[in-house]
Amino acid sequence: MTHDHDPVLRPTPVQTAAALAPPPGRIGGDLVVETLAGLGATTVFGLPGQHALGMFDALRRSSLRYVGLRTESSAGFAADAYGRITGEAAPLLLSTGPGALMSLAALQEAAAASAPVLAVGSQVPVAGLGGGRHGYLHELRDQQASFREIVKSVHTVRTASQIPSAIAAAWQSALSAPHGPVWVEIPQDVLLAETILPQVTAPDATPGPLPPRPELTAVAADLLTHARRPVIVAGGGVVRSDASGKLRALAEKLDAPVVTTFGGKGAFPWDHPLSLRSWLEDRHTTDFLESADVLLVVGSGLGELSSNYHTFAPRGRVVQIEADLGKLESNHPGIGIHADARLALQALLETAGERRDPAAAASVRALLDAVRARIDAQDLALEQQVLDAVREALPDDAPGFWDMTILAYWAWSAFDARRPNTMHSAQGAGGLGYAFPAALGAAAADPTRPVLAVSGDGGAMYGLAELATARQYGLPVTWLIVDDGGYGILREYMTDAFGTATGTELARPDFVALAESFGVPAVRTSPEALAGDLAAALAAPGPSVVVLPAVLRMFAPTHL
Repeated sequence: MTHDHDPVLRPTPVQTAAALAPPPGRIGGDLVVETLAGLGATTVFGLPGQHALGMFDALRRSSLRYVGLRTESSAGFAADAYGRITGEAAPLLLSTGPGALMSLAALQEAAAASAPVLAVGSQVPVAGLGGGRHGYLHELRDQQASFREIVKSVHTVRTASQIPSAIAAAWQSALSAPHGPVWVEIPQDVLLAETILPQVTAPDATPGPLPPRPELTAVAADLLTHARRPVIVAGGGVVRSDASGKLRALAEKLDAPVVTTFGGKGAFPWDHPLSLRSWLEDRHTTDFLESADVLLVVGSGLGELSSNYHTFAPRGRVVQIEADLGKLESNHPGIGIHADARLALQALLETAGERRDPAAAASVRALLDAVRARIDAQDLALEQQVLDAVREALPDDAPGFWDMTILAYWAWSAFDARRPNTMHSAQGAGGLGYAFPAALGAAAADPTRPVLAVSGDGGAMYGLAELATARQYGLPVTWLIVDDGGYGILREYMTDAFGTATGTELARPDFVALAESFGVPAVRTSPEALAGDLAAALAAPGPSVVVLPAVLRMFAPTHL
C-alpha cells in the first residue's frame, strides 16, 4: 500500500531491462574477479587448473594484472610477500586437489608471519561434494579441512549469489588485525555457469580497528613510568602496523632499551643509543631482558626464536601487546593487551610519564660490547665479511627476502635493516624455498626498486623454475645463492650432535649456466668481490643471479 506523499518511481519495463541487464557472456568466474577488483585488488597470483579455468577466463575481461608462477607453493610465497610489502590482501587463484594442497606450505608461512593472502580455490562440481567418493579428478573427501587449521578463516561457496559476499568476508578477515591468509572454495560448475547477476561494484569490507582496553593501558603506563629498569621487545606487529615511529617516541620518553625480534627487524634504528639490536640468540641479551623489572613486549608472542629457544625466564612484570589473541600470555604470564600495536603504543605515549635514566645508554653499549667480544672470539671473519658485503650492496629502501640458510640466520641477529618492512624471511614456519618466489612477489608490488633474494644451494633448488617467471615478467630481483654443496645448517647440526652428517650433501647444477639458459644474467663471485658484483646486479634492470661458493658457519649457540 502506498500513500500520496510517498514518491514511487515506475520505470517502463524497457528501461528496467536496459538498466539492469548484465553484460552478456559473464560466468561465475567474473563474479570472483569483479569482487576482487571492487575490493581494491590490482594484482593476482596463481596457477591455472582444470576446475579453476572459469576464474582465469574471467581475468581477460577484468583490469586485474595476473602474475603466474610455476608451482603453487611459489605462487603462495609471492602472494605472501606482496601482502607484506603493500599491506593489501594478495589474491591467490588455485585449482582443486593437488594444486590446492601444493599451496599449504606457503599459507602456513603467511599464517605464521601474519601476511594477508586471499586464496581462492576451486572445487569439484557441486554434485561431487560431501565426501561421496564420486571419482572426480582432483577429488578430496574434505578439501577445506586441509586448510582449516592453517588459515584464519574458511569461506565456502555453493551458488553464484554467494560469491561476492564470501570473498568480501574473506577479504575483511585477511586484513583484520592480525593479518593472515584465508581460504575461499568455489565449485567448478559454479565458476563456469552463466550468471544473471549484475556486475559487482565496490563491496564494503573495511576491517575494523583493534584498540586497546583503556584500563589495561593505564596500568601498563603506570608500570612503565615508575619502572627502575624497563626494556622493550619489538616484534613483527610493530612493522605490520607501521608503528616504528611511535615505538621510538615511547622508548625515548621512557629511556627504555629496545631489542627487535627477527620478525621486527627495522622497527627501531640499529644505531640508536637505546638499540639492543637483534641479538636474541645470545645469553648476554637474554640475561639483560630477564633483569628488566618491566618488560614491554609489542607485537610478539615471545616464541622459540624470540626467547633464545625458550630459555628466557623473565623475573619482572611482563606487559604484552599482541593482535593475535591466542598469543597473549601463551609463553609468559603478564598483562596481556589485545590490540593493534600502533593503537596501543599511541595510548601508552599519551598516558605514560616521562622518565630519565642516564645509565640506560651505557648499559646498552656494555651489552653490545659483550656480544661483540663473544662473536670475535669464534674466528668468524668470513661470515661477517659476507654479511657486510650484502649490507654495502643493498640500497637502504630495497627489500630483501631470506631463505632458511646460514647467512639468513646471521642476518636475523647481525643485519642492519635500515628501514621497516625491508627484511623478510621464512622464520615464521621455517620452510625452504621461500626467498626467490617471495622476492618476485615483492617486485610485482613495486617494480621501481630492486629486490634481493638470498638462498643456500639446497633452498635454491626449490625455486629454480621461477627463473622462467622472473624472465617472463622482467622482474628486478637479484638472487644471491650461497653454494656450500648441501644443506649447510643441517650438516652443522648433525655433525655437532652425532659426529657426522647424513643426507645433507647435494649434487647441484652449475647455477650460473642454468640461470643463463633461462636468459637471466649470472655471475660467480667471491667474498672479496661480492659487494661489487651484488651492487652491479641490483642496479641492472630485470632479474639476475649471483653465485657465491662458500662454506659458512654459525656462531656458537648459547641456549644449550
